Amino acid sequence: METTTILAPVVALVLWSLVMWLWLYATRIPAMRKAKVPLDPNITTAELAAKVPPNVRWKADNYNHLMEQPTIFYATALALAVAGAGEGLNAWLAWAYVALRVVHSLVQATANVIMVRFLVFMAASVVLTVLAIRAAMVVF
Repeated sequence: METTTILAPVVALVLWSLVMWLWLYATRIPAMRKAKVPLDPNITTAELAAKVPPNVRWKADNYNHLMEQPTIFYATALALAVAGAGEGLNAWLAWAYVALRVVHSLVQATANVIMVRFLVFMAASVVLTVLAIRAAMVVF
């Protein structure tokens, strides 16, 4: 395995984020048309959210979530790659994080069972914490 092995899950999560972005607009635009939501730059996010069904909002919420905690994952994985420690267990942990984030997305975007979503999020957070600690052990 090469030290760049950890870059594959990084790219995979970027691609997954783009899938969620497409899914968000594929559902939001028809819902906005159906609800006759005006394309008004003064409409707030809360006002927009009130005008579309919850199952449409879930995709947007998830896309936003993919722009939050995963930034720590990207920084950690890139640090490991640059440090030459992007293989073995670190790569496996990165893939586990990505898999858990995909599961989190699917739960949130479909049934949105909060307890299931929370447990998947916590599992991903634990994996990310372990990965970050391992990165700290490499760079410090």
